Amino acid sequence: MDKNINQPVKWSENVIIVDAEYLDHVVFNLTVNFERMLGRRIPPADLAKWIDCVALDGGMRPGAHETQVVLIHEKNAAGLQYFAPSEYQTSLNGKAFKDQLGEFVISAVPVESMTTKNDLLLDVVSLTLPEKDVRRIMIIPNGEDEALCRQLRNQLQQADEDKHITVLAMEPIAGGNFRQEILGYSLLQALGIRADEIR
Repeated sequence: MDKNINQPVKWSENVIIVDAEYLDHVVFNLTVNFERMLGRRIPPADLAKWIDCVALDGGMRPGAHETQVVLIHEKNAAGLQYFAPSEYQTSLNGKAFKDQLGEFVISAVPVESMTTKNDLLLDVVSLTLPEKDVRRIMIIPNGEDEALCRQLRNQLQQADEDKHITVLAMEPIAGGNFRQEILGYSLLQALGIRADEIR
């Protein structure tokens, strides 16, 4: 995907749109809390495993699917701090992996000076919503930003009925024409924290 998000883009049938810094922030908090609770070091989150969990949360099932993962990040950020792999330009941007859910192609998109991260995320969502080829959209916004959540909810009310939209956040977002999943579950999987450890 080009850095200029307004240029024509060939979208995949599935799109995952992520606020990368917010994702890192949530993983940091989970790591600190669970290291204290479990009394062991927690390694960086496995990015591919997390992406798979998000795809499953979004309703994808095994098959030869194609999915674009759009990591929206601050321009001066070199990479994710609590994931592996992590470097935007060397390890993630333009890279892909395949597994039982199909092929995942990753784009790392920096926020340019003329916009904000929230506006860029909303722009990417608005570009995917009318695309006929896009059947499924999974969005990880900054769930702590009430104004953003309100704008996103309003934007998604315009979505066609045949679009499968899932928003992942740590707390439920009131209302909206979309499914919701708790972000923490997919992150616990990616961090290697087992359910039997936290019972």
